[in-house]
Amino acid sequence: MDDASLDLMAARKLGARARVLAGQGDSAGAVTSYVQALDLWQGRCCAGLESAARANSAFAAVDREAAVMTCDAADAALRARQARMVLPALWKAVGRDPLDEALHARLLLCLAENGRQAEALTTYDVLRRRLAEELGIDPGAELVSAHQRVLRQQSSSRPSSPDARSEEHTTGGPAAPAVRPAQLPPDLPFFAGRRHELALLDELLTGHDEHATVTVAVDGMPGVGKSTLAVRWAHQAAEHFPDGQLFLDLRGFTADEAPVSQADALRSLLSGLGVPSHAVPADIDARIGLYRTMLAGRRVLVVLDNARDARQAAALLPAAPGCAGIVTSRTKLTGLVVQGARMMTVELPTLQEARQSLRARLGAARVDAEPSAVETIIACCGRLPLAMAVAGARAQGSPRFSLTSIADELRAGWDELDAIVADDPRSNVRRVFSWSYQALRPEAGRLFRLLSLHNGTDISTAAAASLAGLQIRQTRESLGELTRGHLLVERFPGRFGCHDLIRAYAAALADEVEPAAERAAAVARLISHYQHTAYLARQWLSPELTAGSPPAPHDGVAVAAIPDYESAIRTLATISSAVAIQVRDSSHRPE
Repeated sequence: MDDASLDLMAARKLGARARVLAGQGDSAGAVTSYVQALDLWQGRCCAGLESAARANSAFAAVDREAAVMTCDAADAALRARQARMVLPALWKAVGRDPLDEALHARLLLCLAENGRQAEALTTYDVLRRRLAEELGIDPGAELVSAHQRVLRQQSSSRPSSPDARSEEHTTGGPAAPAVRPAQLPPDLPFFAGRRHELALLDELLTGHDEHATVTVAVDGMPGVGKSTLAVRWAHQAAEHFPDGQLFLDLRGFTADEAPVSQADALRSLLSGLGVPSHAVPADIDARIGLYRTMLAGRRVLVVLDNARDARQAAALLPAAPGCAGIVTSRTKLTGLVVQGARMMTVELPTLQEARQSLRARLGAARVDAEPSAVETIIACCGRLPLAMAVAGARAQGSPRFSLTSIADELRAGWDELDAIVADDPRSNVRRVFSWSYQALRPEAGRLFRLLSLHNGTDISTAAAASLAGLQIRQTRESLGELTRGHLLVERFPGRFGCHDLIRAYAAALADEVEPAAERAAAVARLISHYQHTAYLARQWLSPELTAGSPPAPHDGVAVAAIPDYESAIRTLATISSAVAIQVRDSSHRPE
């Protein structure tokens, strides 16, 4: 008897022992015997013979015996949680039979059990393509079942038979995934109001076909409460997403920290879904593919907070039916909207909601006892939730102080931001504004500073161009950037304004950065703009007017045409109001 025959007999003897041990419930002992048996298999039976001789049915039966024993070994290893021990034998077996679905099904489960989910999913994709290209068929039920188990992180069992899958279906489906992320931050205990916004999110994200994937891009000015709103809604809607909730701060606008890279964000999200770090692919496209695969067949809510732009967030959003995504940002994420996301802009709360938030934080009795002081606090904070939270925390930490004294602190001085400070940079209004300002291009940053020199309620594009001494086209670009970042708001077509606290922040920057001569020159250009614009408007009212024309406009002054009589009336009213406010506020502003 030759050596090959002796190896075969020894392998069969070890295999028989392994089956006995498995029948006795000793899966670990069975794995040891199976591995010893499979180590004796040295490639295909009679591999050195001519191809015609190797086709003998007896030789094929021996090869099949090896494949069956490898499957039995993998099943025992999965039960014993010793998948690592049989992986070498599985790889050799699929090398011999690259289209054997039963072997590949065990390989997928053993790879996943060994923490190599990404490799398992890639192996499945490779075999699926080979089956289609070489045989023109789709994967069979056993292989598909193993693939689904890997996706659901249920690898610690043998592949399901058709009967077992039928039983799963009739008893309510497979067990819940091993990892169910629950990453939402705590809900704010002092949350108040926002009923309209919460109802709108309900309608957009849960009132849709369960087979659709929906994303909402939430934008708004710094400190308006975008993140707080998203987290509140996510907690309320958690029951609609039974497979979990992922949360990631993308640090798009954060002090001393760079925005989270797409690669790092995908690693964090995959970790939340249970993928171990060593199983995360190095290639970015592979990470995206694995992330989407992990979400397939599940109902997961993904909350991406503080996105820098649409490009940072796009690949992180779920694509699987039944999942949903919500992204918050200070900038309008129009790139996501182009790809099908819904857009929602968070505005300032109403006066009633502002009162409710203070009552929630300070108690009804204390707030109702000093209504005048409460109105002053709200006015000084401009109804901005972050500012009111800081002022409320100040009052909350000083229960013996009257609210009138808190209101006096806020009202004191020109720059109200001096009274709205907090130790945490994320709650410091000035710092929060600075993160948006630092993201601006230099041209937009300069315009932002100079706009604080105009004290009207809003300003036209031509007046803004005159302040900065820029061409209209350049000014439009910067105004667009400031508007997208919610440092300005376009209140009417072509007319821009901003929140009082943002204006105060811009004024402090102008005093700090812009030389006095440049500030004076900007105001002179603005006045020259108003003089020439008013003269053009008066000509519509009195066409015969020739006297009293203003001197030649300063360099850099832009004057827009006035197309008709009605526009002339509106222009004169606007200029009159703006000049009056400019004179009044300039006289009160300290030098």
